[in-house]
Amino acid sequence: MKRMFDMGSEKSLKEAVKLVHESVTEIIATKKKEIKKGKKSMDLLVRLLEAGQSETLVRDMVISMIMAGRDTTSAAMTWLFWLLSKQREEEEMIVKEVSEKGLRLDYEWLKEMRFLKACLCESMRLYPPVAWDSKHAIGADVLPDGTRVGKGDRVTYFPYGMGRMEALWGKDCLEFKPQRWFHEDNVDNGIVKCVNPYMFAVFQAGPRVCLGREMAFIQMEYVVASILKSFVISPVSDEHPRFVPLLTAHMAGGFKVRVHNRSTSGTETEKLE
Repeated sequence: MKRMFDMGSEKSLKEAVKLVHESVTEIIATKKKEIKKGKKSMDLLVRLLEAGQSETLVRDMVISMIMAGRDTTSAAMTWLFWLLSKQREEEEMIVKEVSEKGLRLDYEWLKEMRFLKACLCESMRLYPPVAWDSKHAIGADVLPDGTRVGKGDRVTYFPYGMGRMEALWGKDCLEFKPQRWFHEDNVDNGIVKCVNPYMFAVFQAGPRVCLGREMAFIQMEYVVASILKSFVISPVSDEHPRFVPLLTAHMAGGFKVRVHNRSTSGTETEKLE
C-alpha cells in the first residue's frame, strides 16, 4: 500500500534508488565523454562499455561492484585483525612475509604474499562477509543429491555454516588455522591449495562466480600488509565479538582497538596517543 501511494519507507527507498542510479549514470556519461575525446583508459568500466552492453546493464553492474566491494572487504578485514590479535604467531608470519618484500607493495609482490592470502581465506571461512545467499531457479532442475527444484524456487546456501562443518574441514573446523590452505600443512613451500569453490562458497561458484574476487584479495592484502608492517593492533576488550549476519555480515559495534607502532624488529611496540 505504501508503494502504491508513494509514501513512508517506500517513498524514501524510491528516492534513494533514484539518487544512486543518477549518480552512477553520471559516472558512465563522464566516461563516455572521455572515450570520445580520446582519453581512453583500460579500466573495467571502459571494457564494459566497449563490449556493447546496454547502459542499464552497465549501470547495474557498476552499482553491484561498488556495493559488493565496500562493506564485504571491510568486514572480512575486521574479523582478520581480531583473529590475528588472538594468534600472534600467525601475525608475525605475515609481518615477516611483508618485510621480505621491502618497502614496495606493488601488484606483483602482493600476489606473492601467499600466507597473507591463506589468512584471509581462513578468516572468511569462519566469518564470511555474506553469511547466506540465495538463487532463484529459472527452470525446473534436480540437484546432485536428487532434490527436485521447481521453476521459480529459491535455493539458499549458508557459507557461515558450511565453513564450520566438520565433514568439510575436519575436527579442527572451529580453529583459525591458515596452514590448512597449504598442501600438507607445509607453509614453507608456498603452494596454496585450490579449494573447491562449492566447498568455500564465499565468492560463489560456477558461471556466477564473483567478478571482483581477485580485485578484492589484492585490496585486502594491500591494506592488511600496509597496516601490519607499521602497527600492532590490540583489542580494547577481551570479550568475543558478536557476528551479525545481515545482508553483509559485520562485527556488532565495530572493532575497538589500541594501535601501537611496530618497531623494526617487529617485537617492541610504542603506543600511539
